[in-house]
Amino acid sequence: MEFLKAEHWSPYLVGALIGVLSWITFVISDKPIGCSTAFARTGGMIEKIFRGRKVEARPYYKKFAPAVDWEWMLVLGVIIGAFLSALLSGEFAWQWVPGFWSETVGIGRFARWLPALAGGILMGFGSRWAGGCTSGHGISGTLQLAVSSWLAALCFFAGGIASAMLIFHVLF
Repeated sequence: MEFLKAEHWSPYLVGALIGVLSWITFVISDKPIGCSTAFARTGGMIEKIFRGRKVEARPYYKKFAPAVDWEWMLVLGVIIGAFLSALLSGEFAWQWVPGFWSETVGIGRFARWLPALAGGILMGFGSRWAGGCTSGHGISGTLQLAVSSWLAALCFFAGGIASAMLIFHVLF
């Protein structure tokens, strides 16, 4: 089990393991891997605290009930797994502002939290608009040879490259 302590894992091994996980989820649940629906369900659960059962009558939450399901547990597992991986590899450290960000932008919390909040909102909106996130389309959809998922994955890469070019060549 020494490989669990490695700082970097082979992307080929991890890709193969994600493929195996996808097979298992299809066999057990007949559903693809995805994460964005879990975040939408969480939003519904938070809204339900304040508005009660009225939330369940909304058309969106009739389709995506605000409840803990296997996708929600998958997201929880990803968070726990990432924490354990960082801990076991010795790379875990509390860090409010990453080094590169503090060198180029500064250490102000507002300058860090505002772009993170805006990016999170845009990603959440985009994943719901596209009918899935990078894991839903990029892993599960392409695995099923869905044309829409291949197109979405292409756009993910194009958008990521364009954003990186903008951030690192124009802003810095």
